[in-house]
Amino acid sequence: MTIALCLTSAGIVASGSVCSTGSHCVTDRPIPLFVNPVAGRGRAGKNSQEIADILAANGVSVALFASKAEGDLEERIFEHAKSGRGPVIVAGGDGSVHEAVNGILAAGTKTPLGLIPIGTGNDFAKACAIPLDWKMAARLLADRIRESVPVHYIDAARMNDRFFANGAGIGFDAKVNRIARKYTWPIGDLVYLFAVLEGMWDGVITPTVTMRYASKEYTGRITLASISNGPWVGGMFFIAPMAVNDDGHLDLVFAAPVSRLRILGLLPKLIRGTHIEEPEISCETIDEIEIIADAPVPSHLDGETQALQTTFRIEILRDALGIL
Repeated sequence: MTIALCLTSAGIVASGSVCSTGSHCVTDRPIPLFVNPVAGRGRAGKNSQEIADILAANGVSVALFASKAEGDLEERIFEHAKSGRGPVIVAGGDGSVHEAVNGILAAGTKTPLGLIPIGTGNDFAKACAIPLDWKMAARLLADRIRESVPVHYIDAARMNDRFFANGAGIGFDAKVNRIARKYTWPIGDLVYLFAVLEGMWDGVITPTVTMRYASKEYTGRITLASISNGPWVGGMFFIAPMAVNDDGHLDLVFAAPVSRLRILGLLPKLIRGTHIEEPEISCETIDEIEIIADAPVPSHLDGETQALQTTFRIEILRDALGIL
């Protein structure tokens, strides 16, 4: 006889009902497993059934759903979260996380999120100390659910009318992100390095902005402004090494105008996280910020390209997101 278990905000507790399958299960219904089949240049789609099988073999029954278009995953997770039917598991990369977080937070619930990272950069997974080996991540996630490990709450943030979990970027890094999305090469996060080089060749944008934060104001040209909840962007760039996603704060890193040659010199430091010591770089701990540009500029949230905008209002949302 196998006892069914139900997930609560305090952990996982026995519900007293009996599974009819004869195998271990952790809820009175399968947990939805949402897969973005194009994540990781198609790796998620190719391995979706194996992910489901690993979870099932380790005691977690899932119902597999594959997104059909951009925004589909967000809409499905919103409907699930709104209904209050328990946790969700997502197999994908940072774009999939972005849709899941917007679905959950727009629903206004504390729906817990389990992540199996199988994307390109997987910046959010690294910030949450989730293994980047997706098979190991699936097994460990199943263990956490089966062993009633309490949900861990982390911060999220909002920029204008959209939420983000890992970071927002304005300026050159957003331009690089847009370039990287067009590449289909199966080379992992090296795609972002090639995108940086292409972005430099095309020209380094240096918009004039006014930034207001922590009773301070800065007006002038910048190469980029990164507002980080987690420390990595683009898979390989350790842009905010001081960032921790459960400390109740965001970290602002912005760069003064720099030349193409200077960007080349800064790249190794960006990868190691030692760029914050350079004279062109400024860092601040913030809870909210308003950035107004003199003309529409590119931006991204969790690596997802946003429409060109001039006004960005960003605020921390403490303990907003539960991670399985």
